Amino acid sequence: MTNLEIWTYLVVGITFALYIGIAIWARAGTTGEFYVAGGGVHPVLNGMATGADWMSAASFISMAGLIAFNGYGASVFLMGWTGGYVLLALLLAPYLRKFGKFTVPEFIGDRYYSNTARIVAVACLIIASITYVIGQMKGVGVAFSRFLETDYDTGLYIGMGIVFVYAVMGGMKGITYTQVAQYVVLIFAYTVPAVFISLQLTGHVFPQTGLGATMSGDSTYLLEKLDQVLVEIGFTQYTTTVMGSDLNMFAYTLSLMIGTAGLPHVIVRFFTVPRVRDARQSAGWALVFIAILYTTAPAVGAMAIYNLVKTMQPGDQVGVTESYLAYEERPEWFKKWENTGLLEFEDKNNDGRITYYNDKNPEFAAEMEAKGFAGNEMVKIDRDIMVLANPEIAKLPNWVVALVVAGGLAAALSTAAGLLLAIASAISHDLLKGVFMPNISEKNELMASRVSMAFAIVVAGFLGLNPPGFAAGTVALAFGLAASSLFPALMLGIFYKRMNNTGAIAGMSAGIGVTMLYVFQHKGIFFIPGTDFLGGMEPNWFLGISPNAFGVVGAIVNFAVAIIVAKVTVEPPEHIQHLVEDIRVPKGAGVATGH
Repeated sequence: MTNLEIWTYLVVGITFALYIGIAIWARAGTTGEFYVAGGGVHPVLNGMATGADWMSAASFISMAGLIAFNGYGASVFLMGWTGGYVLLALLLAPYLRKFGKFTVPEFIGDRYYSNTARIVAVACLIIASITYVIGQMKGVGVAFSRFLETDYDTGLYIGMGIVFVYAVMGGMKGITYTQVAQYVVLIFAYTVPAVFISLQLTGHVFPQTGLGATMSGDSTYLLEKLDQVLVEIGFTQYTTTVMGSDLNMFAYTLSLMIGTAGLPHVIVRFFTVPRVRDARQSAGWALVFIAILYTTAPAVGAMAIYNLVKTMQPGDQVGVTESYLAYEERPEWFKKWENTGLLEFEDKNNDGRITYYNDKNPEFAAEMEAKGFAGNEMVKIDRDIMVLANPEIAKLPNWVVALVVAGGLAAALSTAAGLLLAIASAISHDLLKGVFMPNISEKNELMASRVSMAFAIVVAGFLGLNPPGFAAGTVALAFGLAASSLFPALMLGIFYKRMNNTGAIAGMSAGIGVTMLYVFQHKGIFFIPGTDFLGGMEPNWFLGISPNAFGVVGAIVNFAVAIIVAKVTVEPPEHIQHLVEDIRVPKGAGVATGH
């Protein structure tokens, strides 16, 4: 066993033991503890737990990989996910907390006075959440497959087992306190290697400032150097690359934003605190904790792609015509990732050298072919390996590499647990107790919740064995599904008292229906358009909008259908309209003036 393996087993083993220990300590004994941790979590702790719940494998493992290979264009993820959380904190969370229901389908069922609306909301929640969980399972499989020297499937089974123990046993109470520990692990694991690499490249302790600093021993700025390095091997400048058209960038960002605000596993976090004021405070704390990682991610992505290219093309001047890396002399990290199948090399001209350049650039490819090169020989570089491989590429100590593994697993498992709880709650609380068996005892409801979660883990694991794309791409689709279905129903339910049950049901059905139809009609669901790294835009996309960004179109359809149908059908009952007004009025409003 290598030194790295020892460190990995040690660090991952300690963190897993901590999670299971917390789950045993915080075992849920009532449905209130299982669904919302008894409603007694401190706002600061809830902010940390929300941060861990929110920062999934897509944020920890995949986002920096996307930034690395898509440059400026990948800012849609930074803007969309953080901007969406602000929408959630300001427009939804306080009002839903004041309404006082456990789950999003329960709010929709009561607000729209309809079990049918509740069932439709459950269906939308399960579709979006299962899609989201697949991304987390991909992250777990990637991390284990490399660092615990197992194959992808075995790593996935191990992750499923860990989630089963602490999520099924502890419910929201166990998950909440486990996520507090997971936040500490993942943020430490993300920032420590970033600090090391920033010091190596720029001499700056803080990666955020290192990104805009000059290179160590060189007056050239890091981003300027990175632009130069990529252009020399035929790619677009890192700082100018965009993801398709301006419209696609806008649609992608907005889809992620409103999808964020409609995600049920994050919304339910605001029911775990005692008061509405605490919900607002925990939202603020969560933004602080999330910002630590999200302001670090651009530096991690830029430094990762710089180190990767420098490793592939060693020498004072980077470029395929000046230098190359002999395949037999490839570094140890390269060999290890090759074993996972997530990094693949093909010697196209049989010269024993690794040639890495953009052969999708016709002019550059023609020039290289004239000089004897047969194309880009790195036929696969999975974007999800970049954060995990980066410390090894930079030759950081083994304990740092092991820490990153533990952090990636913490990010994936924390979000997976929250999503699985949302799915279990929807099945047991909303369908079973809310619709089909209203007289079920609390004990039997709790048992049904645990059985539902176990079933959801099995389904998510099965789908995770054959993930449809990279983690962030899968997650982006989940956000689009939430954006097109749940977000409009929640917004209209809070801010439009004229909205009735017929309009809500029609809107949710139309929104998620058109989004899923668009997604499944197009091949390459997780393909990002308009970049030199991943190819061009599909000609039959609607207005050039990629499937991952189509959630915003689905949301527009949802809003339009819901409002039109509501206008031509019967108004909601008067008590429902008063309820809508009541949840928007702060407690104690009008006392001073007597109104």
